[in-house]
Amino acid sequence: MVDSVYIEQAIMDLPRTATILARYPKARQIIIERYGEVFNSHAQNFRIQKQNPSLILAAKQNSKVMPTPAQYETGGGAHYYFSHMLNCVYDCRYCFLQGMLRSANYLLFVNYDDFLEEIKQVAKRHVDDAKPVWFFSGYDCDSLAYEPVTKFAEVFVPAFKEIPNAVLELRTKSTQIRSLLNMPAQENVVVAYSLSPDAVAQQVEFGAPPFAKRLEALQRLQAHGWRIGIRFDPIVWHSDYVEDYRRTAQAVFETLDPKRIDSVTLGGFRLPKGFHKTMSKLYPEHWILNAGLDDTNGMVAYRQEIEAEVLETVSALCQKYMPADKLFCYSSYESE
Repeated sequence: MVDSVYIEQAIMDLPRTATILARYPKARQIIIERYGEVFNSHAQNFRIQKQNPSLILAAKQNSKVMPTPAQYETGGGAHYYFSHMLNCVYDCRYCFLQGMLRSANYLLFVNYDDFLEEIKQVAKRHVDDAKPVWFFSGYDCDSLAYEPVTKFAEVFVPAFKEIPNAVLELRTKSTQIRSLLNMPAQENVVVAYSLSPDAVAQQVEFGAPPFAKRLEALQRLQAHGWRIGIRFDPIVWHSDYVEDYRRTAQAVFETLDPKRIDSVTLGGFRLPKGFHKTMSKLYPEHWILNAGLDDTNGMVAYRQEIEAEVLETVSALCQKYMPADKLFCYSSYESE
């Protein structure tokens, strides 16, 4: 339950603001000039805030669509990401947001029309490209976890019908799929699920739906006609990881139709060095922030031999069910 909602003065009269506020009739409403007054304040404790986050409603200014790092690829042409929200309802120990942001409050940008206009302009620049331009949502939040409040998918998915040379990827761990099941499946939208073996999820993905629930959601979405993606990212190295990922891959590819899976991406655990330092102060004893890691090129990642092993191992497990051209590996060492 949200106890406090901070609202930028400039968006007070937007219909979307009123709709969201109506969901929290008992919440304290605090009017602010700019979200940074609250969200970027130095006097914050991420761990304490995470126990009971406030909601901040604001308008995103300046650039809303950013190019992804060069190595990220899922078979499309140019790749971009955008964030209608900062922070996540889940509490995953590997999440880089804990190292990047001072605040654990939910920051929701309600000026969806401005996002869509910029997305259309970016897509227009790629109208003559051989491959569609890809837009990732869910980089700084979970695309669907807050859907009952944000109505993000309900707004953005139909809007992409008007951008035929673009693909929208919704990255999620959530089972909040009602809005997608209530609309026809759309060819230029991919619903991509981050998956971990149960043994890993129970130790590092707090608050997120268990693996079985995510797989059930994927099955329902695929049956409804949606393009789906599988994201083993990060692959978490641990003593039983080979057997854990073997069972996970088997469950995924024997439950779903592998021929109708859009793509599978694989990546090892990695963080910018500064983010890792901050997160290690939050969780100094947690094994995921200490096991098998090394500092390379300003990144903290699995040692090169460990990362190569986990990527090769899980890739081989997936290739028992999927063609290699649908697998994409994200390496921390590609530039070396």
